[in-house]
Amino acid sequence: MNFGKVITAMITPFNEFGQVDVEATERLIEHLIENGSDALVVGGTTGESPTLTTEEKKLVFKTAVQVVNGRVPVIAGTGSNNTQASIELTNAAASLGVDAVMLVAPYYNRPSQEGLYQHFKTIADSTKLPVMLYNVPGRSAITIDVETTLRLAQIPNIVSMKEASEDLDAMALLIDQAPAGFTVYSGDDSLTLPVLAIGGAGVVSVASHIFGKEMQQMATLFEGGKVQAAARMHRQLLPGMKALFAAPNPVPVKAALEMYHIKTGSVRLPLLPLTAEQEQSLRETLEPIWSATIVS
Repeated sequence: MNFGKVITAMITPFNEFGQVDVEATERLIEHLIENGSDALVVGGTTGESPTLTTEEKKLVFKTAVQVVNGRVPVIAGTGSNNTQASIELTNAAASLGVDAVMLVAPYYNRPSQEGLYQHFKTIADSTKLPVMLYNVPGRSAITIDVETTLRLAQIPNIVSMKEASEDLDAMALLIDQAPAGFTVYSGDDSLTLPVLAIGGAGVVSVASHIFGKEMQQMATLFEGGKVQAAARMHRQLLPGMKALFAAPNPVPVKAALEMYHIKTGSVRLPLLPLTAEQEQSLRETLEPIWSATIVS
């Protein structure tokens, strides 16, 4: 299933009391849609899901569905390392009107490949919503093997994969052997263009909070056969992409949005805001990109 070229893994804005800021969330969603997001992932890692309560996740899902109002797909992050809890949150998200769910590989308990298959299959069988899998071994300490993904891709509503393994060989094999209609998205901003080059559908992006239009333009140039122009844009955006991960995600992107005059609030413990030195470094990296003229 194609959710578009640039899917934004959305942050969760907090107010000065550390609570979910609904009004700031509404404004952020408008900003993202206006600046190139084809779809939104809400309540995922970038949305600080480990520190959101179930009720807060439901609030974020509900707010996104209401504000988006059908303009772009809303993909709810409902995966965890607890299969039954994931089913319950998936069903709650469905009742709130989301368009799809994203299920991260179970973290910490490190299941076998058969355990992964049964986990994802059980959740997918519990819902009619389209399911995007999320392979992120750097966070989950487990890799969803290509063979397991191909088995899962036979389940009708498992339709896509967010791949954050940085393994282009595995991604190429998956793209080559997956059934028609199954899409593979880069989970790393800096691999957007390489993944497009091997047949991927696009990116689930953090940088699109800041560079959404530019990332759309880069993808459009590539798809239009203007490969060298797309490559120049990739090289121009790359320092900014890297700077947005110089501290644990989503700390830098929240700081960058504040620089961009978009209210986000701080992060929740155990994450910490950028130091003054880190913030200055981020600003010095981003400002030349913001002020540069992108030449196609």
